[in-house]
Amino acid sequence: MVIIGVDLPQPREKKPMHIDHIAFWTPDLERFSAFYCAYFGAQAGEIYANPAKGFRSCFLRFPGGARIEAMQTSSLTPAALEPGAQRMGLTHLAITVGGQEQVDALTQRLRGDGYAVLDGPRRTGDGYYESVVLDPDGNRIEITAG
Repeated sequence: MVIIGVDLPQPREKKPMHIDHIAFWTPDLERFSAFYCAYFGAQAGEIYANPAKGFRSCFLRFPGGARIEAMQTSSLTPAALEPGAQRMGLTHLAITVGGQEQVDALTQRLRGDGYAVLDGPRRTGDGYYESVVLDPDGNRIEITAG
């Protein structure tokens, strides 16, 4: 059937299934965002705030398009875990920074700025070149060579 003079909506191109973003609760939204911007080249979007719910959030976009949603709330308290402790569920975030030289340099920079380096840089048994550091909230970050 042809309808003259009516613009019919065009079918939307379907994108392949992919992870859109990962979210972290943080007690300090600005500190968390500043860490990922300063060390991993993320760009912070505008802060969204809902004072009635005691909620604030900000999306951090990394080169390549990956995103983290940093979220802060007044209704949760941080879990009493040792920073970097292994636990069930999400255990680390891996960020590829380039080659071995970039892994070495960024790991050294983080160490020099007082962040905990738990391991490496080293070649793992499965062939990755990486180091493991803690972000300001004690989350494990694998810094890997691409």
